[in-house]
Parts: sequence; structure tokens; C-alpha cells
Amino acid sequence: MLQAPFYDPTKSYEENLANGPYNGFADGVVLPIEGEPRFEFLGHKINYPFGIPAGPLLDSKFVKGALDKGFDVAVYKTVRSRQYPSHPFPNILALHIDGDLTLEKAKQPLVADTNYTEPLSITNSFAVPSRAAPVWSEDAKKGIAAARKGQVMVLSFMGTVEEGQTAEEFAADFAEAARLSAATGATILEADLSCPNFGDEGLVCYDLDMTEKISAAIRNAIGDIPYILKVGYYKDDTDLERLADITAKYGQAISGINTLSAPVVNDKGEQALPGSPKRLRSGICGASIKWAGVEQVKRLAEIRKRKKMDWKIIGVGGVTVPKDFKDYRDAGADVVMSATGAMWNPYLAKEIKEAYPDA
Repeated sequence: MLQAPFYDPTKSYEENLANGPYNGFADGVVLPIEGEPRFEFLGHKINYPFGIPAGPLLDSKFVKGALDKGFDVAVYKTVRSRQYPSHPFPNILALHIDGDLTLEKAKQPLVADTNYTEPLSITNSFAVPSRAAPVWSEDAKKGIAAARKGQVMVLSFMGTVEEGQTAEEFAADFAEAARLSAATGATILEADLSCPNFGDEGLVCYDLDMTEKISAAIRNAIGDIPYILKVGYYKDDTDLERLADITAKYGQAISGINTLSAPVVNDKGEQALPGSPKRLRSGICGASIKWAGVEQVKRLAEIRKRKKMDWKIIGVGGVTVPKDFKDYRDAGADVVMSATGAMWNPYLAKEIKEAYPDA
């Protein structure tokens, strides 16, 4: 049953940041922590292997809301080394997709509206906005401090593409964002590689040479702090093999998938999200992309086992009901996360823990 979301899609990103979170994350209920932490995650004992990925947790208030509701791994929304604006409102719209959003279906326009129904799928288009580094740095410290026993806040970061930039400069900006993130005292970091690529319309993670260059720069910048590589969906197992090797060399975990991309229009067939023509395509989240997330987790788990590697797998994409969590765990995910499902159900972590007490 969908509830009123903790991020309000009828308001701008700036309004949500200033006044949110809303509804369930603002109801004052702090769920108790019972017993001792039973699970291990990147050097931390955690209560339960479930959380919220980078995206809907805009600042420390949202992070505290997630931790209070039992999402034991909370990822602070991706930050940059400098201030960066959000795309114009609206940033979230509802989609009504029949079954899975296959790669073939994603080639055709999807019709968006504001009627959020189950099974829940949405499009989101934010441009990864960031406040100035001194501002988010101080706020991130509050998010870290909000973690109770068996909980952890992860700080996500990325580099910024600029006109005329060299590959080395792009990697250096990723490393600077990593350095600033580490300076907050965050004990787990996340490199958001599921963002626009240097010199291309794809994602950084799909350019594996650039991914390796960035990963090496990050490791040099943060010392031995564990960090996660956040990626999109890979069609080719050869690319996943290369990603596995890069992670084994520089990182400690892979998180995926972020979204699937598709053109999004209104009921008149016009671009639904205003602004640049590039905004015709946007990320699709929710129930319709679960197939891709679970499939990729299975493939990663097979690669990890065959290569005798020990990095962790974070399964993301389409977790809206408790069984989705179990499907990801059965596929090989060490930790599972939900963004869209959690936004419309602040008690999703509680429901999952009750359904699967042993995870």
C-alpha cells in the first residue's frame, strides 16, 4: 500500500531540501533497535542488510529519518567538489509500465503523469545537484552522527564534467570530491559512476578505461577508507568482468543498478521534463526495473565466486515489497537497498525485517 512519500514530488528539489523530509519520515516515530548487530558490511557491524541508496536522502535530516525508521545503511545524496544546480521542476513523475521495462521497451517513449499507483515505477531527473562543499561537509557530519548502534551513513560523491576538460582533470575532480568526503569522517564512501560520462552521452561506468583511471585517483586520495563503485546496468558480461577486476584492485563493493534510461513524454507525446532536449531521456526507477537489478547481482555473484574475489555486492533497483529484498539476497546481494519503494513506504525496512528476520 503506497503511503504519502517522504520526498514530495509536487515540490521542487530546493523546497524538499529546505523543508523536508515529509510524511512518514517526519512523524516523530523512532523504531527501537533490538539485540546486537548480526551482519558485517565493509568493516561495520550492522543490524540488518537493508538501506536506502544515494538519491532520496538529500541531507542529514533525510538521513536521520531513514536511520530512525530502521534503514540501517543510509547513503547521503551524491555530492560534488563544488556547487551544482538541480534540473528544473518537476523532477519526479509517475509511469505506468506493463510488467518489466525490458531494454526493448526502453527504446520507446514512456508516458508520464502524476498518478502514483502500484506496481510503482517513476522517472527521476535531478542532474545530481550539490551544495557548496563547505555546506554539505558540515551537514554530512550531522548525518554520520545520527547513526545508532548497528547503523552507518555512507557518503556518495562524483566528479563534474566541464567544457574543455581533460580526462586527467575529470579524474582529479572525482579525487577531490573523494578527499572532501573523507574529511567529514565518513567511514564508507561511494563513487557515483552512474552519471554522465566525460566527453560522451553515456555513463562513466560504461567507459571502463575512465572508470579505472578515476578509481585509481580515488584510492590515492582517500587512503584505506573502503569505498563502493556505484554503476548502471551492463548488458555485456565482459564489461562486468572488467568492472570486477577494477573493484578488486581499488574498491570494496559494487552497487547496482542505478536506473534504466528511456525517453519520457506526456499524454500529448511531448517531452515531459522541461529544459534541455537531452532531458527527453531520464532514469526509470521502481518495480519495472527489478529484473535488471536482480539479474546483474546474479552475474556479479557468479564472477566473484569464479574469480575468488571478496568485494561486496549491493543490490538496488525495484525493491518495493518485502519479497523483492529476499529475491536480491537469494541472487547474492550482501546488502539490499530501496529508493523508490522506501520513498512511498517509510516502514518498508520494518516490514522486511518482520518478514525475513534472518535476512
